[in-house]
Amino acid sequence: MSFFSAVDVITTKRDGDVLSDGAIAWILDAYVRGEVAEEQMSSLLMAIYFNGLSVDELNCWTDRMIESGERLDLSGLSRPTVDKHSTGGVGDKISLVLAPLVASCGAAVPQLSGRGLGHTGGTLDKLESIPGWRAFLSNDEVRHQLDTIGAVICAAGQGLAPVDRKLYSLRDVTGTVESIPLISSSIMSKKIAEGTHALVLDVKVGRGAFIKTVERARELATTMVALGASHGVATVAQLTSMDAPLGRAVGNALEVTEAVDVLKGNGPSDVRELTVELARIMLQLVDIHVDPASKLDDGSAYEVYRQMIQAQGGDPDAQLPTATFREEVISSADGIVESIDALSVGVASWRLGAGRARKEDPVSAAAGVVCLVREGEAITKGQPLFELHADDAAHLQAGGDAIANAVVVGERPVNAKPLLMERITN
Repeated sequence: MSFFSAVDVITTKRDGDVLSDGAIAWILDAYVRGEVAEEQMSSLLMAIYFNGLSVDELNCWTDRMIESGERLDLSGLSRPTVDKHSTGGVGDKISLVLAPLVASCGAAVPQLSGRGLGHTGGTLDKLESIPGWRAFLSNDEVRHQLDTIGAVICAAGQGLAPVDRKLYSLRDVTGTVESIPLISSSIMSKKIAEGTHALVLDVKVGRGAFIKTVERARELATTMVALGASHGVATVAQLTSMDAPLGRAVGNALEVTEAVDVLKGNGPSDVRELTVELARIMLQLVDIHVDPASKLDDGSAYEVYRQMIQAQGGDPDAQLPTATFREEVISSADGIVESIDALSVGVASWRLGAGRARKEDPVSAAAGVVCLVREGEAITKGQPLFELHADDAAHLQAGGDAIANAVVVGERPVNAKPLLMERITN
């Protein structure tokens, strides 16, 4: 039996050398057992941040993260399974529409989702604005709902890749979140453990995204697609623009309302465009030949959404929370909207109360921003640009300060990035 020490593993990676499978297995298992100190794992994460992981190291690292917990067995379902993951953006309510839409076409969509942190919103926070809706389901409940309705959006179980939770919290406080190998293994370990047959990755790029450049986004997407393929999950990545907010609503209940509008065949054109495109890729991966746009227009997707919400204790007809305080942000000039900074809008929504600085912080269901103008529109001085929603005056003031310079007004339109930028396949 080989003997390993944390210091030897750290120095190996610090010096740019390759970790053996045994070393990776040992340190991750020992870390879960509490035999490797937080400061030692912090040092290893920083060494990985600077020196990366080879393909073989990354595959082994991901394997051990998966094997640290249970796997969700979806093999007995009557439908093929396909999931989607977004790297996070501002106004990104796509999952709320996409899961029931793809289910209405005949697939099963096991959407294990998370909560928002900082300027990006979380799918579970949005759905929890619906009275009665619950995020936590047992594995048997997940399987039953997938078999009968075809879609579930819920929190990942505590037993799914548990080492990832420890590593994610540590990365958050050690400046190592941006490491592409660590991002890739974190996302893909949970998706592979979830048991889905196929996966589409929505990799956001731009001002309001975690990844700011196309080059970095392409690297991340390529790495995750290869990880999926090596673990038997057919994976495709779609790079999408996140310079401006997606849709008009940014916030929890506000985004649910907008998502329902899209499910009824209406809503902002960019939300519909991205949802339909991701649905088409998902259906292609599981060999289902149905036009998803038709399921939005004929009400089928909305009916599946209602069933999904009801199955998790929610009332799809309930009045959603509304903010006590509202205020409009007014344009100070005539001209054309050259840009709307997604990051500023996301931070404003967070400051209004819709987001959190730490995972344990509460969020407001009603707070957020409604974007009243779009890039390329002609506007006049005094015209409302945004509507701010908050539960109290202090949050309203904080949100107003954050969004004050979000819109750039010029004399002529600028060419914005296309929403659908690039597709990455294996």
